[in-house]
Amino acid sequence: MKLIVGNLKMYFDGSEIKNYLDNLIRDDNVVVCPSSIHIPYFLNKNINVGLQDVSMYEKGSFTGEVSALQGVNIGVTYALIGHYETRKYNDNKIINLKIKNALKHNMTVMLCVGETLDEKNNNLTLDVIKKQLNECLDGINGKVIIVYEPIWSIGSGLIPTNEEIKNIINFIKENYNYKVLYGGSVNLQNIDTLNKVSNIDGFLVGFSASKVDEFNEIIKEVNKIWCFSTGFDKTR
Repeated sequence: MKLIVGNLKMYFDGSEIKNYLDNLIRDDNVVVCPSSIHIPYFLNKNINVGLQDVSMYEKGSFTGEVSALQGVNIGVTYALIGHYETRKYNDNKIINLKIKNALKHNMTVMLCVGETLDEKNNNLTLDVIKKQLNECLDGINGKVIIVYEPIWSIGSGLIPTNEEIKNIINFIKENYNYKVLYGGSVNLQNIDTLNKVSNIDGFLVGFSASKVDEFNEIIKEVNKIWCFSTGFDKTR
């Protein structure tokens, strides 16, 4: 079953969260990463929850940060680490420490990697991803899922071709043996095309996940195609 992760970033106020929770499809393969202040609302509805980022520290005087220990203590099971919007402030060594802290507390880590447009245009995509993975995963042994999220695609509406995505996922799987999700301008208009990438293990959805009706349709589309390909009937 493909994993579908919604990164809600910092979009909602209290009334918008209530509407979202009242209408969101619940499924075992759906994970939502809300703002930390909203996490209890999602946990109370038995929704799989991930942190949008995690501290490299266990506890202490680190104002504004959230630790893996705090997350697991209230029932959070996933951690999104290395997203471009946080990676801008962290180098690979810090990301490595964040991953180790999350794995120490048995969280499933979703590690984002990806290249800029200049790096893509200079044919450096695989070199950049290799460097990110080697440094971020140094000394790592645990539940890690890789998210290929090209920086040039985030919020731009531009996406790599299916063949490009397939080749990059093959490179990651052959060299690092992790499951791989795709993220980067995933929406209802392109999910059918993206879901045809044969080696993809799921999707990280950004802005479109904040619109509950659209996110529900993406979930149904991914699950429909998955059920068709496996012969599994989710209605039984």
